Amino acid sequence: MSVAFVPERLRGKAEVNQETLQRLLEENDQLIRCIVEYQSKGRATDCVQYQHILHRNLIYLATIADATPPSAQKTGD
Repeated sequence: MSVAFVPERLRGKAEVNQETLQRLLEENDQLIRCIVEYQSKGRATDCVQYQHILHRNLIYLATIADATPPSAQKTGD
């Protein structure tokens, strides 16, 4: 199960920290590898569930990025 999935009763109460973000990025890496593998084997329909999870994770990360004040975001400089 995706770390981005949070039951309705717990939404908005979880603390987002660097460890959680790193786990989510690692999960996304695995999902992409799995999707690519299924597609290369001609099993595109089998990877749809993984694409949905990846999409949800990316939306979650984008939401966090949008909610983070610019002064709290790290720059790549």
